[in-house]
Amino acid sequence: MEPTEGQDKRDCWAVTFGHAYNPHDRCICAGYDNGDVKLFDLRNMSLRWETNIKNGVCGLEFDRKDIKMNKLVATTLESKFHVFDMQTQHPESGFSSLSEKAHKSTVWAVKHLPQNRDVFMTCGGSGTLNLWKYTYPSKRVEKDGKGQEKGVMGTVSLLQNAVLSTQPISGFDWSPDKMGLCVCTSFDQTLRVIIVTKLNLV
Repeated sequence: MEPTEGQDKRDCWAVTFGHAYNPHDRCICAGYDNGDVKLFDLRNMSLRWETNIKNGVCGLEFDRKDIKMNKLVATTLESKFHVFDMQTQHPESGFSSLSEKAHKSTVWAVKHLPQNRDVFMTCGGSGTLNLWKYTYPSKRVEKDGKGQEKGVMGTVSLLQNAVLSTQPISGFDWSPDKMGLCVCTSFDQTLRVIIVTKLNLV
């Protein structure tokens, strides 16, 4: 997929798969240097939704790849990340979202905990890791003045933060088998194996 002739061609910085809940449906979400976030439906080979979050998109991830779209997190330049509720798409405003300041630097990446999709880690350009939890609202859908359904956002709360390096944390992944076991890489040429405890109590 690429822009048609005459359209601006922007650099794509991040991409993620999702919505793979049956053998036929697949979506790809891509983030660009100008802040564009585009959701492509691979079954129909079409653009399903797009928005702009005003800063270059460094990281994207659905909370789960193999279920119907639920939540999407996008991390950006200038210390921000955005959470989108992907369950309900409004015909005009699209998907509801919230934004949060974090790390006081570029937020390079995001990874959801495999054992709990509402917990996720963000990686900062200041060498920090932040652990977050998303809490759902009492109801996730409401109707606007025209009777159209739109999503209702919950809240995010910071559970823990740690400084691991003076250089950006550029890569991170959780163990699918051992809850809390994770690994990260940074620009100081160091790979670190980390254990996050008490995640079963979150």
